[in-house]
Amino acid sequence: MNTVIGVGLIGLGTIGRSHARALDALRDRTDLRAFSGGGTAAAAEAGWPGAAQVPPEELMVRADVDVIAICSPSGVHAEQALAALEAGKHVVVEKPLALTAPDADRIVSLAAERGLTVSTISQRRLEPEVVAVRRALEAGTLGAVRLATTHVHWWRGDDYYAAVAWRGDPAGGGGSLMNQGVHNVDLLQWLAGPVESVTAQQATLAHDTEAEDMTVATLRFAGGALGLISTTTATPPGSPATLTLHCERGVVEIGQGEITRWDVDGVPTPQFGTDREGIGVGSSDHTAIGLTGHIQQWRDILAAIAEGRDPAITAADGAATVRLIDAITTAARTGSLVTLKELR
Repeated sequence: MNTVIGVGLIGLGTIGRSHARALDALRDRTDLRAFSGGGTAAAAEAGWPGAAQVPPEELMVRADVDVIAICSPSGVHAEQALAALEAGKHVVVEKPLALTAPDADRIVSLAAERGLTVSTISQRRLEPEVVAVRRALEAGTLGAVRLATTHVHWWRGDDYYAAVAWRGDPAGGGGSLMNQGVHNVDLLQWLAGPVESVTAQQATLAHDTEAEDMTVATLRFAGGALGLISTTTATPPGSPATLTLHCERGVVEIGQGEITRWDVDGVPTPQFGTDREGIGVGSSDHTAIGLTGHIQQWRDILAAIAEGRDPAITAADGAATVRLIDAITTAARTGSLVTLKELR
């Protein structure tokens, strides 16, 4: 692929700089033309000293920008994604795609209407161990899923919430489920199948915030399996997230960057290379997120745009995860069982 695709980046905070560094690793196919937020020193540190700093509204309409990467606070993701699509740009949205199912659906619909590409960052789907489990499920090697669980038991101190106000504000996308748990929620649904209904409870136990710092949910999958999700930032010192699938033929557990359990009779554990540099954990430090997954996903997105195909992770994928989180939040608020079809 020889096409160089121009990118405009909205938001140059911690995650925005990660995206900029990922793009720096793909200079043969992309160029960061402009950014908003942060500063020129941050852009230079991330490898792009020549990028122009402009307001978001100017970034949207620049002729030299083909793709808008949205790395701003979660509460404005949907608004900015829709504005970028209206301006005729492809869009990459750092998780989450939106905060509510209706907003996520609007992004999916507008992208289809305009014939533009939208991808939401779900880089863990591309990790070798996750791909191996997905392929084993598709091949029937593990049998049907019977129980699927994921636990994101992390720790964030008061300084984490004090540094950025939206982290403690549910209207801004704060909370352990949407902000910390979203990737594992995405993986659970992607591997075990679509969710039909949920019940849930939430609490704020360790921080002076409006956003929850603990969520526990039960799930019924469309295929008949049951599931559990627990997320928290209130459990020091913080533990690596896990995802476990109890299947007809055995048990598989995925950690962060590794398969931590593969107990399937007659089926050997998949083997991967020993070089896992760039795989981050983030259980106690929000900056300890590696670049490998972002580089992989950006490589696929750029190729998809150049080739006129769908990316590996689409807007519809992001919307499905938002719908599940929206359903869990609704169930916790109302104390009722919520079916995902209700969220229209």
